[in-house]
Amino acid sequence: MFYKDERLALFIDGSNLYAAAKALGFDIDYKLLRQEFMRRGKLLRAFYYTALLENDEYSPIRPLVDWLHYNGFTMVTKPAKEYTDSMGRRKVKGNMDIELAVDAMELAPRVDHIVLFSGDGDFRPLVASLQRQGVRVSVVSTIRSQPPMISDDLRRQADNFIELEELKDVIGRPPRETQVQPRSVAYAAD
Repeated sequence: MFYKDERLALFIDGSNLYAAAKALGFDIDYKLLRQEFMRRGKLLRAFYYTALLENDEYSPIRPLVDWLHYNGFTMVTKPAKEYTDSMGRRKVKGNMDIELAVDAMELAPRVDHIVLFSGDGDFRPLVASLQRQGVRVSVVSTIRSQPPMISDDLRRQADNFIELEELKDVIGRPPRETQVQPRSVAYAAD
């Protein structure tokens, strides 16, 4: 469902795509992802949306954010809000839906096809609006996880649903495992 001469834009809901790939047991290689969609059409922009904890000295997502920023992705970030829920658990809130929707609406007149990497049903009205403007919309997520990571309403609204698991061989890499350091063995001298 892609045409070589169409102008493409990618909109990646970072936490949603991460969760879907993790549910399928692989990590995304973003260099390969970008190359794959450059091959499918004229890629104008690749947006990546994520919230960041600002008060942490080290954020595990920071190296990815920096790499994406230096490798052709347009990064859209905002500070995540930390709070304690009624059960006393530390929670982090960092919804980027509004930022993604506004950017997609602004870019709509300049693209032919938008690829949304999210399964969040809140994006169904956005997809419908983009379609009314003449933009084709593909949604990338998965129905093969338990539970499925895409809302049925969003999948039905999209012009094209791309099963993330079917992209695994093209854009995936095996998940990193924590490496166990070998123990040093001390030998007694005779």
